[in-house]
Amino acid sequence: MFFTYLRRELRRRRKAALVVASGLALGIALVIVVSSVSSGMSKAQDKVLESLYGLGTDMTVTKAAAAPGSGSSGRPRFEFDAKDNDDDATQSTDRVMVQGFQTLASSTVDKVGRQDGVAGAVGGLSLNVMKVDGQFKRGEFKQEGGTSQGGGRGPGGGSGMPQGEVKGGGASFDVNSYTVYGTDVTQQDLGPLTSSKITSGRTFKTTETNAKVAVADSAYAKEKSLATGKTVTIHGTEFTIIGVSTADSGDAAANLYIPLKQAQTLSDSKDKVTTVYVKAADSQKIDGVKSAIQKNISGTTVTTSADLADTVSGSLSTASDLAAGVGKWLSIAVLVAAFLVAGLLTSSAVSRRVREFGTLKALGWKSGRVTRQVVGEALVNGLIGGVLGIAVGLAGAYAVTAVSPTLTAELGSSGGGGMRGGMMGGGGPGFGRQSASKALDIALTAPVSLSVILTAVALAVAGGLIAGAFGGWRASRLRPADALRRVE
Repeated sequence: MFFTYLRRELRRRRKAALVVASGLALGIALVIVVSSVSSGMSKAQDKVLESLYGLGTDMTVTKAAAAPGSGSSGRPRFEFDAKDNDDDATQSTDRVMVQGFQTLASSTVDKVGRQDGVAGAVGGLSLNVMKVDGQFKRGEFKQEGGTSQGGGRGPGGGSGMPQGEVKGGGASFDVNSYTVYGTDVTQQDLGPLTSSKITSGRTFKTTETNAKVAVADSAYAKEKSLATGKTVTIHGTEFTIIGVSTADSGDAAANLYIPLKQAQTLSDSKDKVTTVYVKAADSQKIDGVKSAIQKNISGTTVTTSADLADTVSGSLSTASDLAAGVGKWLSIAVLVAAFLVAGLLTSSAVSRRVREFGTLKALGWKSGRVTRQVVGEALVNGLIGGVLGIAVGLAGAYAVTAVSPTLTAELGSSGGGGMRGGMMGGGGPGFGRQSASKALDIALTAPVSLSVILTAVALAVAGGLIAGAFGGWRASRLRPADALRRVE
């Protein structure tokens, strides 16, 4: 009897049922779209951060650079051995410098790895190589400051190092710089190289801990006409290119990747690293891991993905703020309005059915049975609204993904812990790139997860129950006499 009566009433009152269901559908669809877009924003932000940290890295441990004047001028010095009467001699020299920050002892990697909550830790050494070619008189060339933003791709171009051709003072020479990252080839599942894919050749073997081999970034390889099998000379040491990698998003972390031991030898940094890349055992307890490292390993700066995320600017940040702020409250407002309207319409419909319910009570229906009937009708209306809302929400999310609007993301100095001179205060391979504040273009998607669908179903049920509560309360107050008065 319940389902027979329910089916008859829904068919008889299709327009009213559609109005209630449509209101709920609008609120549910908005929730799905806002949730999926917010998820897309989060994924876009993760892509930006992965281009610095590398896939799977939750935080970095570094040591801040020494203050200017503390034992070093910070200016590279080059020695040339041309004789006084050999003014037109063409010479070449380069300097390998640790990039950005002071080094840490390699033993720091093991100390970090032993901290509670750390699933893995690996060290890396970030270097900048400045190469000078040209004609010089006998003496010393000294870079006294000033930079040019030319030359080099990725971190090297715009790293604050001199680039291009310089003339004057009886000399003509070219100054170019590029970045080199020393990677621990025995642990390649952490660090910046994991954000790039090998598109030609191969990656390092675990046995190549001190081999003279290198992986080149695809953009740098194209610029310098490098390919698998060719060689590149770094500070007098010849390396064979074994692979070419392409960054998944944005610029690569470095122009060249070589084994960590070779990087330490080239920069005279034996048993040193600039950055320790850390993976937490539980992503929900990253703050606790950060605190433990800072407490137990003095003199270090710990930077998490959340720290970097706070420095994201550009249209990605603006859109993310709108989705999280305006979108969230708009969804709540629409849902509340939809629930209230559904409740009021259901209550109004019950008022118009006074004679019907009064007659049923006169025939022996108890108030509880009438109430259940009204709640059942409202619940079905809510489920219909949920189905419509899910369909409209999925269509909206698909439209966003199909259009894939391009957002720009840029990370800058936050002025806080771990952020110095750019997006990554960690002294990792990303540091050189940050001073140029290069914006990355990210295509926005709107993925819909199962949890979002389940939330939509829950909202549909909740909307139906709220509407049923309004109508059920009104129906429970009806008496058989109401039917007689309505007839009169």
